[in-house]
Amino acid sequence: METAFTEFVAVTDTSSVGEVRRVALLAAQRLGFDETQCGEFALLATESSRNVLVHGGGGQVLIAGMKEGHTALARILAMDKGPGIANMAKAMSDGYSTAGTMGGGLGAIKRKSTALEIFTGKGGTIVLMELGKEPTRDKLQIAGLAVPYPGERFCGDGWTFHQTRERMMALLVDGLGHGIDAADAAQEAIATFHERAELGPADILSHVHDALRKTRGAVAAIAEIRPKEQKLRYAGVGNISAVVLSGGTSRSLVSHNGTLGMTISRIQEFQADWPADGVLVLHSDGLQSRWDLGKYAGLMVKHPAVIGGALLRDFRRQRDDASVVVVKAAA
Repeated sequence: METAFTEFVAVTDTSSVGEVRRVALLAAQRLGFDETQCGEFALLATESSRNVLVHGGGGQVLIAGMKEGHTALARILAMDKGPGIANMAKAMSDGYSTAGTMGGGLGAIKRKSTALEIFTGKGGTIVLMELGKEPTRDKLQIAGLAVPYPGERFCGDGWTFHQTRERMMALLVDGLGHGIDAADAAQEAIATFHERAELGPADILSHVHDALRKTRGAVAAIAEIRPKEQKLRYAGVGNISAVVLSGGTSRSLVSHNGTLGMTISRIQEFQADWPADGVLVLHSDGLQSRWDLGKYAGLMVKHPAVIGGALLRDFRRQRDDASVVVVKAAA
């Protein structure tokens, strides 16, 4: 069974750096990392959050984990809305600093990370660091981020995935309201998804609908991508947004009205072509819907986590749980 989780820390002062380190260490332990890996991941979290504070004037750090069997991947997404990195080559060199610090941050991050991606410009900087291995058997990459209502400990949004050699299944669920009861509904949907993962999107949602009758209910969407066949199947209930981006164009996927576990009009499955350069974006109503990735030069070629991070950073409503899932071809 696949495991996926996200932890959010706002970086506002020096104490935030210690909190990011603590959250990262717990996440690495949850993923089953050994002592050395846990220490390395904590170092990445410390360096990246310090950069957000010192160079970006504050921001946010997301700690995410994915685990499938014995394969585990830990991610750090450090995001700010600062001036950006003017000279990337210098910034990556040891000893370089524009803030009077030792300047070892990005150099240390590069050496310790399994993978590193940086997206920077006038709108700020997003740094993605990974430790571990990401499964890409079906030539697709997936990243999901879910953060709670500001000040809330439990997140009512959730996401998960299931993949084989032939297909990838992705679920995004938004429990009604927020807080622990919404989180319970989301987790029930995730558990049912994994129990029925061999089925198609519409059939799984039907089982989720039955399972959520004992909860406060949720809205959700499931996408199935078969890259070899270049096909996509989709079913959604409620206000989950789903868009396929390709070659400068976008296509919205249809979700029907209703709340799973309560009242639904119908569950209908739609089919579409999956382009080789396709990017699928799913998000809850915790994100504004009027976004345009075309305004971010170079973003579409970045890792799904960077794309999702940009959307979460710039379009989060701040009055609800918020989540986004991005799927695209592996680099």
